[in-house]
Amino acid sequence: MEKEDKRKISKEAKYELRKNVYRLFFEKKMRMRDIAELLGMSYSGVQRIVAAVEKDGRNAIKLKKAGRRHGEQRVLTIEQETEIQRLIQDKRPEQIKMDFALWTRPAVHQLILVKFDIDLPVRTVGLYLQRWGFTPQKPIRRAYEQNPEAVRRWLDEEYPVIVERAKEEAAEIHWADETSIVNTDVRGRGYAPQGQTPVMKTPGKRERLSMISTVTNQGKTRWMIVDGNIDGDKLIEFLEALVRDSGKKLFVVMDNLRVHHCKPVKKWLSEHQNELEAFYLPSYSPDLNPDERLNADLKQGIASRAPVRNKASLQEHATSHMQMLEKSPHRVRKYFEDPHVAYAA
Repeated sequence: MEKEDKRKISKEAKYELRKNVYRLFFEKKMRMRDIAELLGMSYSGVQRIVAAVEKDGRNAIKLKKAGRRHGEQRVLTIEQETEIQRLIQDKRPEQIKMDFALWTRPAVHQLILVKFDIDLPVRTVGLYLQRWGFTPQKPIRRAYEQNPEAVRRWLDEEYPVIVERAKEEAAEIHWADETSIVNTDVRGRGYAPQGQTPVMKTPGKRERLSMISTVTNQGKTRWMIVDGNIDGDKLIEFLEALVRDSGKKLFVVMDNLRVHHCKPVKKWLSEHQNELEAFYLPSYSPDLNPDERLNADLKQGIASRAPVRNKASLQEHATSHMQMLEKSPHRVRKYFEDPHVAYAA
């Protein structure tokens, strides 16, 4: 029989071949040369299978996984890998005097070089990061001025009290925020032949609107779009509409924007504290506000459409997107799945 290259056959076929060698030699008592001739194998191939079975028993005919064992022949030791992972998770590059904004592959490459004097290829660094379960992600912006202790106190002490009071008073918690809407915001990517960057035409005249909105972890959203800035009068107008629409007491959580603390707003809040109470997030902590996700949703929705040239069209697009969100509570609830605001879910 003509012998074929057994390295090219499937794993299943190799296993069947090994079982046949075992059966013919150990059960049928055939000679190895006859087995090799019958199965189209080399004599040395049959010899290796027989020797393996005699050494390790019948389980030796099972195929072992090809390639290196997990962790074998890696440049970094387990201890070194653990140290690098800990630094990436616990520190920003600047905190260990590295001139990088984020932990990119070149930044991690530099970290390994500085810590252990090991110069890995950047591609290998990427493989290590992938193996550790680290993925490239868009960062949350956080101000230097943010007070970690104030954030901890909000999460561990202040907000739990608000939740407890809301249960006792049958109040509904709303998260409020303001944002600007412009017609020149270009986002996303578009396909084009390699080397031919796509062109998006944008209006020469910048049009701008403002919006104030609230979201709840039940998926409700309330909003008001205005031409100009949100001042004290506009904020009061929105809060009055919020109270009329609710039919129950409201707890409104918002940031420390100056307009939220202006005299007219403070006066209105003191006169309507049986209907609505305001609570304030720690300073410089927009990442703790679920309504920021609604703002991002709106801007992404507008930016993905053809740019508009006038304010009326901009308002129409913004209104259309917000009306869609009003009818999509499941989409609004998903904002609260973000790990940074999951505490409010």
